[in-house]
Amino acid sequence: MSLFSPKPKSGYLVLGDFVAQFRDYKISSIHMDDALPIMNWRNEQISALRQNQPLVEGEQLRYFRNVVSPGFGKQKPEQILLRFTHRDTLIGYGGLVHIDWPGRIGEVSFLLETERTKDMHNYGMECSIFLQLLKKCAFENLDFNKIFTESYSHRPWHVMSIEAAGFRREKVLPDQTTVDGKSVDAVVASCLKEEYLKSIPD
Repeated sequence: MSLFSPKPKSGYLVLGDFVAQFRDYKISSIHMDDALPIMNWRNEQISALRQNQPLVEGEQLRYFRNVVSPGFGKQKPEQILLRFTHRDTLIGYGGLVHIDWPGRIGEVSFLLETERTKDMHNYGMECSIFLQLLKKCAFENLDFNKIFTESYSHRPWHVMSIEAAGFRREKVLPDQTTVDGKSVDAVVASCLKEEYLKSIPD
């Protein structure tokens, strides 16, 4: 049964019927019923996020109704959230946030289901797959010029996964957050459309 009644139609107008697939993995527009699994993963991995306090169910559902859902009908939404599935089972989400439409630049977000993050090899593989599919969305479907991501240095495996997926390190921002009482740097990495196009086999 849906969490919402009636169930809102999902899917970003700007993406149309976009689906990107690699083997059994897919990305596509977020579903409204993804709200609570995402909330749980965010709360379990709060130290990796720009989130100061745990989310609660009512707050999360309101956010999806009042912020996520209205973006579906916009030609230039402030963010584009995508579900990440394996064999049609939701295993993560991410997308493009803080979008600069005039400059055609977006910041990348990504979060994998908590249990899947515990195997570093698996995490690196699935993070890379998501980012490769996201680049297809950003550069081929949305005609973006640049996408970038900001990662915290206390998660070196995540930083390595991003760079292995073709993102170039731009800079390190010192003392951007505090984790377990310790200051943590942020690593900014980016990918340009021209770099992506060069990486595609003829």
